[in-house]
Amino acid sequence: MRTERHPLTAASPGTQRELHSLHFGQAGAGRKAVIQASLHADEPPGMLVAHHLRGLLADLEVSNRIDGEIVLVPMANPIGLGQRVLGRTLGRFALADGENFNRHYADLSRRAAELLGGEGFPTSTIDVSSARRALQRACQELPATSELLSLRRILLGLAIDADLVLDLHCDNEAVMHLYTATSLWSRVEPLARLLGARASLLADESGDDPYDEACSTVWRRLNGHLRERSPDATLLPDACVAVTVELRGEADVSHDLAASDARALVDYLVLEGFINMPVPELPPLLAGATPLAGSLPVVALVSGVLVFVRAPGDLLRRGEHVADVIDPLSGSVTALASPADGLMYARESGRTVQAGMSVAKVAGSEAVRAGRLLSA
Repeated sequence: MRTERHPLTAASPGTQRELHSLHFGQAGAGRKAVIQASLHADEPPGMLVAHHLRGLLADLEVSNRIDGEIVLVPMANPIGLGQRVLGRTLGRFALADGENFNRHYADLSRRAAELLGGEGFPTSTIDVSSARRALQRACQELPATSELLSLRRILLGLAIDADLVLDLHCDNEAVMHLYTATSLWSRVEPLARLLGARASLLADESGDDPYDEACSTVWRRLNGHLRERSPDATLLPDACVAVTVELRGEADVSHDLAASDARALVDYLVLEGFINMPVPELPPLLAGATPLAGSLPVVALVSGVLVFVRAPGDLLRRGEHVADVIDPLSGSVTALASPADGLMYARESGRTVQAGMSVAKVAGSEAVRAGRLLSA
């Protein structure tokens, strides 16, 4: 295992954070996989899964079982992990400017197309390898004038030339679920089986440029720019499979769960050709994929105390009773109903709410939303 340390732009004199990446196998010797944990730094299950995965990968490396390179970022957000306010870690948004740590990753496709053209490549000779070199160069040209911008550039630089990217997150209270591109579902379905995912939410573009889509949709966008340059350009494949893995809820932190999840990720790496071991038998798929545009929130109509009557993993019918909001002053009870037929896959962990808050998510099968599909 090789450890690399990546210094972030200093936020103030006398202080500097750094990101650590762990490298298994041999760089440049084949395909590349990147797995990172807890980009939202207050989502701890990913860091524990990375801890267990680190040991498994180290043993596999000693046994010469790794083909290519596997990069593990065991804690992807040193900024957010240091944001502690009144005893609570606030790791989803940067306190400096309010930006979500998993939004606004650069679209490198146009600049990569310019670089490919500038190098004098005939369109017919552009391949995945040359495109990856151009994407990596475009990434290194990104500004790093703030601590957050430097973190984004480092994380994207580690992953933009990868064949597989797994971004480990969690929700407030939730069952295991995944987010990925519609076009990648056939490649991701085995991962859903291995992890026991209860929901898989698909969208080619969910809005606001999250990290996983910056790694995967860039290939489709790059094809578009190359076709603008030459209508008969050979289309490049979807050269990166990127998945956001939601490891249940933020309190689901146990060695048993993390060890099981780490073994499932290793099995997926075997299936994807990064580990030379017998191919595992796939378990049944617990739930088919649904469109992210069909995921609907349960919204609190009033403020008060939130009391759930249904739990993550429950199948609901539209209009079915999900929760009550109780006004402690008037004594009124306001029932909240499911907005769609589908699985409640996540819910709010807090039990006091304000009117207009989303308190749960239901994975409906019909795409009814457009625009920005992710929560804040």
